[in-house]
Amino acid sequence: MFKRIITLLFLTAFICCGCGKKEEIPVANDLNDIIKRDNIVVGIKTDTYPFGFYDQKGHIVGYDAALAKLIARGIVGSEKKVKFVPVTASDRIMKLYSGDIDMIIATMSVTPQRKEILDFSNAYYVAGQALLVRSNSKITSLKDLNKKQAIIVFGSTSERSLRSAVPYVQIRGYKTYPDAFRALKEGKADAIVSDDTILLGLALKDKSVKLLPKRYTKEPYAVAFRKGPESKDLIRAVNQVIEIETKNGNLKKLQKNFGIK
Repeated sequence: MFKRIITLLFLTAFICCGCGKKEEIPVANDLNDIIKRDNIVVGIKTDTYPFGFYDQKGHIVGYDAALAKLIARGIVGSEKKVKFVPVTASDRIMKLYSGDIDMIIATMSVTPQRKEILDFSNAYYVAGQALLVRSNSKITSLKDLNKKQAIIVFGSTSERSLRSAVPYVQIRGYKTYPDAFRALKEGKADAIVSDDTILLGLALKDKSVKLLPKRYTKEPYAVAFRKGPESKDLIRAVNQVIEIETKNGNLKKLQKNFGIK
């Protein structure tokens, strides 16, 4: 199945190239580069359990990492032909455009603002923004953060939605989720606002905090690519893998394995 996907994409690219004028310079094709190199380089977060984190052996694992392996199997024939590059919410786009990575699979929500500078695959998961507070906190909703302090992680979508919903909130920003979580536990702010899946991972490991039940947004996660025609064939190939692994139930199984609802 996967070999047929790649063969079809190659034929499409060959036909399109043959239709142009001889003096035209061929458009760069990220899919061709990956196939020639015979591996995929993926930007992955390592501080967002259960999507991306280090296991006890020091390997990067999680739902996003597992999806990356499925994509590698579909495009270059083996789950082992994937290289993970750690990224954060604030540096992942920079690493993509510097050429350090081929794609971002790192709890990246699709937003109109991001679509201006990035191309995206189809969504592979839908999260929602929520609040993480200390277990003894009296905060029950987003409105309770008015004139209080809330934590966001730089590069996430939380700040824009938070300022819109709670105009008088005081925002503290951190570069990583461990730093943000530490600040919450030390009482430097009243809540962390972020995607529920990321906050759930923090709450599962520490009973001194709790995840509030309400969800305030819908955050579709997708694979992100450099914007431009060079990404077109690669996006098509990744979408084929996501479609196949969704239909055969593998993505649901991975979500269950990592405790993602």
